[in-house]
Amino acid sequence: MTNEKEFKVTAIKDGTVIDHVPSKQLFKVIEILELENYTNQITFGMNLESKKLGNKAIIKIADRFFENDDINRIALIAPQAKLNIIRNYKVVEKRRVTIPEIITGIAKCVNPHCVTNHQPVETRFTIQSSGNSILLTCYYCEKTTDQINVIK
Repeated sequence: MTNEKEFKVTAIKDGTVIDHVPSKQLFKVIEILELENYTNQITFGMNLESKKLGNKAIIKIADRFFENDDINRIALIAPQAKLNIIRNYKVVEKRRVTIPEIITGIAKCVNPHCVTNHQPVETRFTIQSSGNSILLTCYYCEKTTDQINVIK
């Protein structure tokens, strides 16, 4: 019997749990991973208690494992996030996302005059991070902006 303070969420057999997402960034992570188009089970919680963040969000995605580009997107939005890889109902791997030094193709330059906004040129940014602040500098036009403004 479950007490009134408990809520049970169905375990996933295989997939990924993204934990330690700042609650304010939950829907941005869902958007950048295009999870609204995913047809398998997705469970998320928001404003859950967290000693580290005060409150956090969590996303459980059945039968989905992320490539490096997706993990880099997560790192730009939620640099403190952790990925738990689930296989046969067990956590087989825990990974902390890391902010890459350079990203290509996953962000859009905010400079309307940048060559990447007018030519078929893949975007490229160098990353500078300090705490929770992340700045991206365009390789082509050298315009700098924060991570929230550039995610494609």
